[in-house]
Amino acid sequence: MNDEVELREITRDTVRAICALEIDESQQGLVAPNAVSIAQAYFYDEAWFRAICARGEPVGFVMIYDPTLSSAPEEPDFFLWRLMIDRRHQGKGYGRAAVRLVADHVRTRGASRLLVSHVKHAEALGRFYASLGFRYTGREEEGELVMELPLG
Repeated sequence: MNDEVELREITRDTVRAICALEIDESQQGLVAPNAVSIAQAYFYDEAWFRAICARGEPVGFVMIYDPTLSSAPEEPDFFLWRLMIDRRHQGKGYGRAAVRLVADHVRTRGASRLLVSHVKHAEALGRFYASLGFRYTGREEEGELVMELPLG
C-alpha cells in the first residue's frame, strides 16, 4: 500500500482538487475543511502540509506541526494536526499509509515521537491511531485526548 500512496506538495495546479475533497457526513466537526487548513498553514511557519495521493490521484490531505521549520517554535514536539481522507476513498488503507509516511518524514527531521489528538467522543479515531502504534499520554488539550507514537 505504501508504494502506491505518496505525499505530494500542493501547487496552484492541484489546490482546487484538494479543496474539493470531502469527508463523510458522519465526520462533520472532526476535521476542518482542507481549504481552511491550507489557509491556516500560510500563517504558521511550523505548518508542513501535503496532498495524499494514491496512484497519482488526490485522495486526502495531511498537515503537521514541524518545530524545525521555525527558529522559535512554540512547542518542541511534532504534531499531526490534520488527516483527511475523501469519503469516496475511505476504508482503502490510504489514511494508514499516509500516517506511516508522515512518521517516516518526521523521523528524518530528528523527531523522537509524533503526537496527535482527537475529540473525546471519537473513539473510532482513538482505535485507528492505536492500531498504528499511538498510545494515550494522559494529556488533554482543548477537550481533545493526546496520543503519541514513539519513533525510536
